[in-house]
Amino acid sequence: MSPRKCTNKTPHAFTLVEILIVVVILGILAAIVVPRFSIASTEAQQTGFVADVKSFASAAWYYMNKEGVYLEDSSSGVCPTGWEPYIDENKWTRPTTIGGVWDFELNSFGITSGFGVHFYGNSGNNPGDAYMTEIDAMFDDGNLTTGGFRKLDDDRYYYILVN
Repeated sequence: MSPRKCTNKTPHAFTLVEILIVVVILGILAAIVVPRFSIASTEAQQTGFVADVKSFASAAWYYMNKEGVYLEDSSSGVCPTGWEPYIDENKWTRPTTIGGVWDFELNSFGITSGFGVHFYGNSGNNPGDAYMTEIDAMFDDGNLTTGGFRKLDDDRYYYILVN
């Protein structure tokens, strides 16, 4: 018996061209998927901000009805005195989901009482009016000059409790 020779050899490895084709396909898929994650992240930040505004607005109304006075003016990032039992103070004192810090105003910027986000210094870059108009449209009239959510200054966007 003579030894059997195998004349039909099948390749057991990928060629360089096959590997390059797979890499190109993965690159194309990544180029399609990554921007969608970025958009989803932006929408999640905006939605989180709107939820916080609604929560703080409810707490502010409850405080004003129970205590019979408006919340006091506070420095940006500082919780108004007496409001601590009504909200999660840690949520108020840390940066918002869109950057900037929370701030409460009383008898300033042409309003009686309101709160919102203040972008200043290292607290976060102002995302701009177009971005904030998208947020406004999520729960108000989509116009930063009218309605309950307004632009009060170049770096301040506030929910108006009492005009």
